[in-house]
Amino acid sequence: MANMQGRTRAVSRLIGGLSAIVLLFGAAFATAQQQALTIEQALSAPFTSGLSAAPAKGRLAWTANSDGRRNLWVAEPASDCKSYLSRQVTHYTEDDGQELSTPQWTPDAAAIVYVRGDALQGETHPVPNPAWFPMGAEQQLWIVSASGGQPRLLGPGHAPAVAPDGKILAYVLKGQLWSIHLDNPAAKPQQLLQTRGSVETLRWSPDGAHLAFVSDRDDHSFIAVYTVASGAVAYLDPSTDLDSNPVWSPDSTRIAFLRIAPDKDALLFVAHRAALPWSIRIVDVTTGKAHEVWRAEEGVGSAYRETDSEDQLHWTLGDRIVFPWEMDGWLHLWSAPAKGGAAKELSPGSSFEVEHVSLGADRKTLVFDSNQNDIDRRHVWRVSLDADGLGKAAQITSGEGIETQPAVASDGVIAVLRSDARIPMRAAVVRDNSLVDLAPQAIPADFPGARFVAPQQVIFPAADGLEIHGQLFLPSGIAPGERRPALAFFHGGSQRQMLLGWHYMEYYSNSYAMNQYLCSLGYVVLSVNYRSGIGYGLNFREALNYGASGASEFNDVMGAGLYLKGRTDVDGSRIGSWGGSYGGYLTALALGRASSLFAAGVDMHGVHDWNTELPTFSPNYDPRQHAETARLAFESSPIASVSTWRSPVLLIHGDDDRNVPFAETELLVEALRRQKVEFEELIFPDETHDFLIRRDWVRAYTASAGFFNRKLRAVPGP
Repeated sequence: MANMQGRTRAVSRLIGGLSAIVLLFGAAFATAQQQALTIEQALSAPFTSGLSAAPAKGRLAWTANSDGRRNLWVAEPASDCKSYLSRQVTHYTEDDGQELSTPQWTPDAAAIVYVRGDALQGETHPVPNPAWFPMGAEQQLWIVSASGGQPRLLGPGHAPAVAPDGKILAYVLKGQLWSIHLDNPAAKPQQLLQTRGSVETLRWSPDGAHLAFVSDRDDHSFIAVYTVASGAVAYLDPSTDLDSNPVWSPDSTRIAFLRIAPDKDALLFVAHRAALPWSIRIVDVTTGKAHEVWRAEEGVGSAYRETDSEDQLHWTLGDRIVFPWEMDGWLHLWSAPAKGGAAKELSPGSSFEVEHVSLGADRKTLVFDSNQNDIDRRHVWRVSLDADGLGKAAQITSGEGIETQPAVASDGVIAVLRSDARIPMRAAVVRDNSLVDLAPQAIPADFPGARFVAPQQVIFPAADGLEIHGQLFLPSGIAPGERRPALAFFHGGSQRQMLLGWHYMEYYSNSYAMNQYLCSLGYVVLSVNYRSGIGYGLNFREALNYGASGASEFNDVMGAGLYLKGRTDVDGSRIGSWGGSYGGYLTALALGRASSLFAAGVDMHGVHDWNTELPTFSPNYDPRQHAETARLAFESSPIASVSTWRSPVLLIHGDDDRNVPFAETELLVEALRRQKVEFEELIFPDETHDFLIRRDWVRAYTASAGFFNRKLRAVPGP
């Protein structure tokens, strides 16, 4: 490509005629298009998630989304105990938007219970139906043999929890506690309780005699216990606080849980660096007597910050409780004795964060991932706990890949999800200090990973001088002195972090594929980890004046645009931006406030007026009763800058979006029309925020690339 463009320029200068320039540019464009990837190819490898270790036989399970077809996979050690046998155990064949989630093993590792159908607000709203089933969609519980075969429908519901003896499945339906006997295929579901509030977070006691759960009452919540033999329910140590995340002691006599003081005036997308300190409490199930085990200090770490894990508390060997805490402004793991006392750190070090945590069934093997010593990736660490429940963290994966969401198999093997710059997340195990993929056959033979570029870590100043990390995708074949069009990508969240490789969340895995695709079309792409994202500590995440309280992230938007404009390989007149959700918000801010820098943008389901968005997650918020907050929220919104918006924009939104109301895009369209700003629309009826249909992702990304090609001309002229 570089040689051909060089010849093009030489011949153009030699001929000097306009017709020759046009002809030669046309040939260059045709060749570039022929060599470019398609977005279908970039998205063709399965996205793997939900890694789960079975209680026996060393088996592992995960879900894989291949072109919208979501299925369960299982792997188990081969007879030689050195290799693994893997197989797909469900065989759904349609891109129908029906998510497959929450795999739960039976105790003998013979079967898996799972949920099919999207869980997004399914308890209070109709289940999303982007495939337009005539009779609607339903969220259902199924069970399938670990050897494969025909799955068996158990009934509607979600949040499955298999009893320790494998005979009973507890689950949630319409906010209430239900059960069904798994050992009797003819059994009918049975409602166990009718309670106020919503039942959440089901946890069986190890002896199977009790079932703990959270009873969510909106502005407060209780820890409750259902006793199987009597059918009685008890609320343990009730208060006006938010009690959550119950975990059982090994002897089934006690429950530890989190207690967090509610803040009815707190708003999402506004910095919260401190709060009334949270605590850990333990209650005796028989007597109801409770005591405080540990309490956070005031100031840094007083606001609870969770890990991205199924359990927040882990009851380990030595009768200790492991928990996350931001004591020094970075999320680490700590351990406190269940009887009460000082906590000790299990993940010492500085300037890194723990994210996914899992405890082995033996309660003495703790694994987690973090960005220690590699801030824009993830690697896995293990803590082997001694009889006192203490130990030192040892790194067990490293390198230029990304390893995340570790799990401890019943035979002690550590399993992970792994990716790198070229191949998306897939299941693997750690063997002899190396990683072994469990299902390499799942990656299509023609997957074009070898053609992807390895993004480069870049660090640049925001407009106010704050240090910002990003990943730079440079297309191949840029000739000396050549200037390409460029794009700044802003992730959603905002509490997310893009990495130097394929992401562990499907939405951002798709975004990474799109950035690779745009790079293959000739764009220089900068993925921006702006303030209010994760990975860089509490003060970065809880950035002052961010979001609805001042839009301080716009400094990072400007820093990204100026960084690109200052590069010798970028044409400063052809810089665009794109992003979804919070990234759509920042794209709209870029176009509204800095059209002279950002020439075009793609805004996917972005926030355009914080006063419309804030009630979605903070129902108590009423702009009419919070005049000063509402004024600042409006000024922090793109809609406030429409009068200076000049650049064309493509707006993409599904009208069943329950994260960002569809009204946000309707509001912006009306304002852009009045300003006579050029815009295009791509609307998906019945689609949600995180598109459930793979072909909708393909349509959205194809339209986005086409829009940028028209507005920025991806392939440069002579």
